[in-house]
Amino acid sequence: MIRFILVPLFTAAFLGQSSFVAASPPATPAPLSGQWKGPLKLLGGQIGITITIVPLTNGTYYAALDAPQQRISRMPVDVELKGTDLQLRIEQAGSSFVGKVSNGGATLTGTWKQPGVTSPMVLKRVAASARAVTKFKATPPYRETDVSFVNPVTKSRIGGTLTVPAGTGPFPAVVLLSDSGPQNRDVEVTGYRMFGQLSDYLTRHGVAVLRFDDRGVGKSSGTYTSATTADFVTDARAALSYLRGRPLISSHRVGLLGHGEGANVALLAAATPGQTPAFVVSLAGYGQPGAEVLLRQQGEIMRLIGADPAQVQAARDVYQSTVDVIRQTPDNTLARAKVATLLNGTNTGLDVGMARARAVQLTTPWSRYFFDFNPQSQLSKVQCPVLLLNGTADLQVSAKRNMAPLARALRRAHRPVASYRLTGLNHFFQTAPAQWPIVNGVQQPTFAPEALKLIYSWVARETKMPDDQLPLTVKRRAAPGKKTRPVASASHRRS
Repeated sequence: MIRFILVPLFTAAFLGQSSFVAASPPATPAPLSGQWKGPLKLLGGQIGITITIVPLTNGTYYAALDAPQQRISRMPVDVELKGTDLQLRIEQAGSSFVGKVSNGGATLTGTWKQPGVTSPMVLKRVAASARAVTKFKATPPYRETDVSFVNPVTKSRIGGTLTVPAGTGPFPAVVLLSDSGPQNRDVEVTGYRMFGQLSDYLTRHGVAVLRFDDRGVGKSSGTYTSATTADFVTDARAALSYLRGRPLISSHRVGLLGHGEGANVALLAAATPGQTPAFVVSLAGYGQPGAEVLLRQQGEIMRLIGADPAQVQAARDVYQSTVDVIRQTPDNTLARAKVATLLNGTNTGLDVGMARARAVQLTTPWSRYFFDFNPQSQLSKVQCPVLLLNGTADLQVSAKRNMAPLARALRRAHRPVASYRLTGLNHFFQTAPAQWPIVNGVQQPTFAPEALKLIYSWVARETKMPDDQLPLTVKRRAAPGKKTRPVASASHRRS
């Protein structure tokens, strides 16, 4: 069995919280943007990896590593680009790639280093055409508009896409809130446009959808790296207010749907006095305190990559010591020095520079907030129905450990709550790749149909969609005196 030797320090929510390194203007025609794939050669064989690089509006990059054979996704990557010289650093894995950008960005050629391995590597850009079918650029049977609105707290402008069903309305509507890490409005991960597909499905079925670029991404201004989960609540509330004021939208039937951290943002927004959403849909929201989530995922990822029990326990001990240092040292300069020393002294695969960079990441406002974040603390203030969904194959947010605490807290607060564990779905609500549809000879990653149907049917029921707004595919003939209702998929398991 080929084993990808990684030494992750923290994974969990940090899978989307990458560090940012300023880059000088590249010599290539445009900033690096896209995905590059290639083999990592190890003793006895090789595995495939994918690097996704997204340029941000402030001149920095967001990047992430995927290793599907190891079931590792969105591991943060630091990017440093000087002319055509490129360095990629993966602190969690104690690994790096140093090389050149060539052929106008078509190829990244260099050397991969990790503990015990130094190997030449060539990464080739993934052709956009192979995934074009997920962009939904064909003329859709609904209205699609580029929009922007202002966050009155930060004064920043947020750019997004509003899709409105055909017809006269008014329609129920939902704001989509992304998981951790700076995402564009479609939330693209390895060619999979999660929010693009979700928006398309809901709008085709009579629900208007607003999705937007995160701070500092695409057409949104602001700085992502200085924001906390609580700060993102102000973006969510600004989007909610904007959507309620749009023509064709039923202002009292506008809700929030969040994924991962975005689910917790949605719940926090619903617990904030003022404009309460009509409903909240939580896709893989955290139910455990942030520090516990990180600790559990630390062990899960290490077991996945083949660490023995002693290594897992050692990593957990380092994690706890690091969190304690950060909590006890409010001064960031001092905290970073202490954390860098601790990490460098306990991880032989991490050089001094990487330890310092990791220490900076672990002491950002987001990290400090998340270490002490208790997702249950505000649930008693939620004033709307909530749908909780998790996949049983989710390695980042365990359905078993996170759904029950959220459901219990909401029920204690006498909030209507429905919770479902969806068998075999991962963190991105996908089935196993073998079950993906094949389009033009290529398997396409898709949002699981049963999850889409369940989300839609619940939203339609909670917003009391009239029959003339329901698509023909879900209308039912009713017996005399009985009302029609959209029917949810039966392939899920209720918690």
